[in-house]
Amino acid sequence: MFASDRLPLAERYAELLATDGVVRGLIGPREAPRLWDRHVLNCAVLGEWIDEGVEVCDIGSGAGLPGIVLAIARPDLCVTLVEPLLRRTTFLTEVVEELGLDTVTVVRGRADSLHGERRFDVVTSRAVAPLGRLLEWSMPLVAPEGALVAMKGSSVVEEIAEARPVLEALGCAEPVIRELGTGVLEETTGAVRVSWADPAAVSWPPAARSNRGSGAPAARSAKARRRGRPRPAR
Repeated sequence: MFASDRLPLAERYAELLATDGVVRGLIGPREAPRLWDRHVLNCAVLGEWIDEGVEVCDIGSGAGLPGIVLAIARPDLCVTLVEPLLRRTTFLTEVVEELGLDTVTVVRGRADSLHGERRFDVVTSRAVAPLGRLLEWSMPLVAPEGALVAMKGSSVVEEIAEARPVLEALGCAEPVIRELGTGVLEETTGAVRVSWADPAAVSWPPAARSNRGSGAPAARSAKARRRGRPRPAR
């Protein structure tokens, strides 16, 4: 999963997670002995579902999972790490500088602060929120031909079912579920991919959509918009 010249970077990152990451409360002490299996390697295989040379946005990046790992494993990617908490962005900036990851940019802020400002080929995340909320935070950042590619656990089918109204309101295509790392990891990584149903219709602000064919615009209330703001991740 890591080329020979990138493996030392992955090893140093794992060391930083196990030391500074634990001290700063970014990684639980019990996670340190299993960083490779549960965090580094299972994030690295997310690259199986990401095309070459694209722009990736990792929202709620936390300690850099999966964004930093993807940047180490895939130097062809341009990765933007979006994280609202100062102590986390400070750690991320230090890691990026120490490892010389010149394809990585750290942005302190919430995902919705970039809505209408940036678009990415892939928007990814790990353990940030249920799919419905994740779609509202992520899809405005997804380019017309791009996709949300999020790491998800065994509850992904239920999350998709609960997110049906959001999928329809945003104009998303049917989600695709995939197990990554088969034949490579002892425990595979689950992920879901969501693209736009009609890339030509993607715009900001979103075009009004009919409500069950009635012609009434499907508008979100101010309260719903407040619920859609990202909370601190991990």
